[in-house]
Amino acid sequence: MAKEDVVSRVKELAEEYICGRDLEIYNVEYRKEGPEWKLRVYLDKPADCEQEFVNIEECEEVNRYLSEKLDELDLIARQYTIEVSSPGMDRELIHDKDFDRFAGRIVDVKLYEPMNGQKSFEAELVGRTEEDVIQLDLDGERLEIPHKKISKINLAVIF
Repeated sequence: MAKEDVVSRVKELAEEYICGRDLEIYNVEYRKEGPEWKLRVYLDKPADCEQEFVNIEECEEVNRYLSEKLDELDLIARQYTIEVSSPGMDRELIHDKDFDRFAGRIVDVKLYEPMNGQKSFEAELVGRTEEDVIQLDLDGERLEIPHKKISKINLAVIF
């Protein structure tokens, strides 16, 4: 089965299982890392949920379910390792809704090309426009950067 098909089918299986629970699928990855294949399922809490973070028990439940279901259906011919986790405190913002949900938070931004001599910086996320422009506040200066010019944008972990 092709990588894209594995990802699609695993998303379907996971969504069936978490239906009615305070969980959603954040991302699914299936890739070769060194000599091994890794299947990673990232769970998240919906924006309107009382709890902001996924707990270890929820990850364990989904991991058990997917492991059993994938063994039963025998969808993946090669040997692989499955990991179920949350996207973490430093999650990458990959979905359009992430930019609304985390507006007001500090983000780490990495650009493909330097802007004002910098390829990476921290700023406050203001939001995202319908034209897919990311709006940021950098020390009181409003920046508007087309999303396609951003290589990666993650929530900053500040202690």
